[in-house]
Amino acid sequence: MSKTSLPTKLEIVEGLMQTPPAISPKYFYDARGSALFEQITRLTEYYPTRIEREIMATHAAAIAANVGTGCTLIEPGAGNCEKAKILCELIAPACFVAVDISEEFLHQSVKELRLALPTIDIRAVAGDLNREIALPADLPRQQRLLYYPGSSIGNFDPAQALALLSRMRGLLDDDGALLIGVDLLKDLAVLDAAYNDAAGVTAAFNLNLLQHVNQLTGSDFDVAQWRHLAFFNSTESRIEMHLVAATDTLVRWPGGGRSFVRGERIHTENSYKYRVEDFVALLSRAGFPRTQVWTDERGWFAVMLARP
Repeated sequence: MSKTSLPTKLEIVEGLMQTPPAISPKYFYDARGSALFEQITRLTEYYPTRIEREIMATHAAAIAANVGTGCTLIEPGAGNCEKAKILCELIAPACFVAVDISEEFLHQSVKELRLALPTIDIRAVAGDLNREIALPADLPRQQRLLYYPGSSIGNFDPAQALALLSRMRGLLDDDGALLIGVDLLKDLAVLDAAYNDAAGVTAAFNLNLLQHVNQLTGSDFDVAQWRHLAFFNSTESRIEMHLVAATDTLVRWPGGGRSFVRGERIHTENSYKYRVEDFVALLSRAGFPRTQVWTDERGWFAVMLARP
């Protein structure tokens, strides 16, 4: 892993010192965190990946017809590139650009994808979705398709989501499009199980964040003193994930530290759940007024193709 920049350390420390404390979910994704998330996507309780895949398979012909072939495909938050591989096989892009914050994991994923799809120009770009993404200078602006699956947009509060979608619009010309996965409101028991799986993989993923923070900042979090907590906040229409101090504890890092009392929480992630009409309105505000929507039979998840 590359040396952490001072702004990254300051961002994490500032989050820990605020009230209530928080750590950005982008720091989940070191190599182990990325691997744990891939395990989560294969859990029985974690429906989004499975249902999104079903929607893409059921409506593959319609999606391909609307997207066309030969585009430049760009996936922010590409992870293991598994979903992009399926889409590449469907629409045969001229070029695929994988963007992710976890640089080591990204380059390994892209290496494997190049072996599987040798006829496509495949690139890797390390980037933070919270900032402007610097794409290769020789990348054509025409016929770009941004691909943002998995309802990752749900990790951003509505104002942040609007800002991100607006930045995505800025990466496209008027002939471009955004293909995005959106998790929808559903029964509370289904939501709760998805973020509190019986095997404890989500808990391990959440707790691994502290190990990553230790590496990034030189802090001394003792993971054994923290517990995973996830619940649905009906007022905000979101799942919240927190780390809860199991005992009074003092955490130190170079130049500072903070005491946490038993039961105090560090907010690590939100996952907003939308109504279709509300997300379509959000897309329109971001500069995507034309939207096609495909959902599963139960209306648990949506795949949307949005155009300027």
